[in-house]
Amino acid sequence: MRYTLGCALCGERLQTVMYKIGWFSSGRGAGSRALLTTIAEGIVWGEIPAKIVFVFCNREPGHSEETDRFLDLVKSYDLPLVCFSSREFRARRPFDDMSTWRTNYDREVMRRLEGFQVDLCVLAGYMLIVGTEMCQEYTMINLHPAAPGGPKGTWREVIWQLIESRAERTGIMMHLVTPELDEGPPISYCTFSLRGKPFDEHWERLAREPLGEIRGSEGEEFALFKLIRQHGLKRELPLIVSTVKAFSEDRLRVEGRRIVDANGNSMPAYNLTTEIDRIVSA
Repeated sequence: MRYTLGCALCGERLQTVMYKIGWFSSGRGAGSRALLTTIAEGIVWGEIPAKIVFVFCNREPGHSEETDRFLDLVKSYDLPLVCFSSREFRARRPFDDMSTWRTNYDREVMRRLEGFQVDLCVLAGYMLIVGTEMCQEYTMINLHPAAPGGPKGTWREVIWQLIESRAERTGIMMHLVTPELDEGPPISYCTFSLRGKPFDEHWERLAREPLGEIRGSEGEEFALFKLIRQHGLKRELPLIVSTVKAFSEDRLRVEGRRIVDANGNSMPAYNLTTEIDRIVSA
């Protein structure tokens, strides 16, 4: 099925597209809203030849002010919205082990999304681990705040691991979602140095003061922690746009657990460091 994308601001017909995206988010904060806004605006202006066919949120109206802001944003773009509270579903099944609960929750989510046909699902601030059945049902990609081979976990956990290991370089990546947390094959990535200005003075402080004391007294207000987070955030939006655009233009696809080009040939993850650095500098 083909459909025409129009420009909401100028009323012009921009292009006909076929690529269909499903969007998963927990809508917990400003970052979730920024990711959706960036992709939605990229589509409106014709930068990304695709269409978001649904937004799924595992929270419902009234869960928090931040989530309500996210849901209002979805509605402002007139995007189909499906909400299903994971918290309430968990409360109704208190005796399920985590694996059983996850499987049952995912099945209910898939049932609610049955009417939507998608080519790619993007996890953007989706705070649940996706089970095997959902990974088999959809091609799903996720943003992770580390380069391939880097630390696993949330962005907070990643940053502390980088500091503890005195890492010299880090990055962010998009990877294929698998049931194993943060273990899916990398699709695209960019890296940046943690040495030189403005990082060195903060590393020098670690040579004088134990990290445990700094972490205990300052926590996430530690200047080095904030600096690493800042540099990663600058790159998240450009990376997700470049990756989704590559999928929508058929420059890369997923076959099984392999990343392939338009001809079906296996390919390594896209290193977009030069492109992302240029965007960040501009």
